[in-house]
Amino acid sequence: MKRFICLLLAMLLAMGCCAAGEDFFIKTYPLSENGECIVNDVPFLTQPAPDDNERVFYEIFVGSFSDSDGDGIGDLRGIINRMDYLNDGDPDSGLSLGIEGIWLTPVFLSPSYHKYDVTDYYTIDPQFGTMEDLKELIALCHQRDVKLILDLPINHTGKNSRWFKNFVNAHVLNNPGNQYYDFYTWATEGDTLPAGRTFAKEYGTKLLYEANFSDQMPEPDFDNPFVRQTMLDVALHYLEMGIDGFRFDAAKYIYFGDNDASAAFWAWYIGELQAVKPDVYTVAEVWDGEGIIDRYLPTTSCFHFAASQTEGLIAATAKGGDVNGYTATMEHYIQRVRAKGARPTLFISNHDMDRAAGYLTAASGHMKTAASLYLLSPGSPFLYYGEEIGLRGSRGGANTDANRRMAMLWGDGDTVRDPAGTTYTKQSTYTVKDLSRIGDSLYNHYKQLIMLRKANPEIARGEYTALRFADTKLGGFTCTWNGSTVAVLHNTTIRDQTIDLSAATDLPFTVVAGYAGAGKAVLEGSLVTLSGQTSAVLRMAAE
Repeated sequence: MKRFICLLLAMLLAMGCCAAGEDFFIKTYPLSENGECIVNDVPFLTQPAPDDNERVFYEIFVGSFSDSDGDGIGDLRGIINRMDYLNDGDPDSGLSLGIEGIWLTPVFLSPSYHKYDVTDYYTIDPQFGTMEDLKELIALCHQRDVKLILDLPINHTGKNSRWFKNFVNAHVLNNPGNQYYDFYTWATEGDTLPAGRTFAKEYGTKLLYEANFSDQMPEPDFDNPFVRQTMLDVALHYLEMGIDGFRFDAAKYIYFGDNDASAAFWAWYIGELQAVKPDVYTVAEVWDGEGIIDRYLPTTSCFHFAASQTEGLIAATAKGGDVNGYTATMEHYIQRVRAKGARPTLFISNHDMDRAAGYLTAASGHMKTAASLYLLSPGSPFLYYGEEIGLRGSRGGANTDANRRMAMLWGDGDTVRDPAGTTYTKQSTYTVKDLSRIGDSLYNHYKQLIMLRKANPEIARGEYTALRFADTKLGGFTCTWNGSTVAVLHNTTIRDQTIDLSAATDLPFTVVAGYAGAGKAVLEGSLVTLSGQTSAVLRMAAE
């Protein structure tokens, strides 16, 4: 038995050496007074980046993030209490995650745990706190140069909304003069209904209302000027309060099945917001192919769904794929999006998807590699809370999205619990507290990547040019901004790779500005050697 264990350990050591290159590489960092690693290997060589929207955003499913009052439900005060974790206000402290923007899933009054069926857009759900809590969070974010955006689901409201109650009453009283009579798209029992659209029947009446997502989510009629102004007033209210922008849920369904009409609506709506706040941040959920998404891009940025999830380009490349193919595809995507005036918006998972740690895994190194691929890219990438600690969750056969929205694992006594209805039983056992103390943990990798991105602002804002190398999976790109150029290289394989930069570019890169992953980066003349599953940022000495 002892001989078997020794052999097994020797094999594991050998595998580890292969994954990290010739030398077994273990990353270590100094520790804070609390025992947390201080990431200190990212030199800030450039001036601070401008106050723009090219930021790393962090999606928080509010009810699952952090609980401040012991009721098991995450809340706004919990987020306020965790701001030092998210961003401590010091870009190179090496202690906080360092995110630059926060997307809050809906916080408005609602009967559900997910809050996408809004009862009142002007009231914070008591489970999450108060309007004063939101204002305090806005102020704290702005003190630390973090932008805060709200999830604004206006394609549908909740059935408990007073607007819907007024709508039903107007029909029961047969009062077409009531301003709410046509607030929602409706028909009468026996009418021929539009093909492909779903209508629900109001109990005790012959009234049908459009409800393509759920009979608890009636859909307003956006041909009605009163509806348009009412929904615009909601967004204007929060802009006046200090909110920096919005994520628009189900954006292509404003006019169900008519993308041209939906895109025209958003052009009007966002144009009205920009008239008040020219730099308002907007991103839309248009879960569709490029041809459809392109119709919305002149107005707003849209999430790049094609690169996300299990079969997406990021995951496929992270699993040892060819980076040259990845950067060529990204070059086309980034140029296409920017040509339409929008912003590249990459992510690997969100609250409607199975969590990335289930199909990439931290142990394989694929989670780290995927993070390097999409965070070290232009635009405003979004990471989903818990992604940085390998939080897991999937629908499986349970057919419940609650499994994708499970409680953040803090390890410090936080009382936040999984939402009702969860059935997932294979959750990670690692917490923030655990991983903050391990130098080469997934969490510290995310910290390092975000620091690298901030320290080299060309990555987020620069003109993207794919570098093409032959006979290797190692690849990369350059980004040029304000007369300065950096190169970003990725090795997704498990072995050391060496390439000659002069085969792809004439630019004289001479400095390794930083590297992240399983190993190291060495630059000797025009030759770059990257350890397996490692990424690097290169600069020129004159900069």
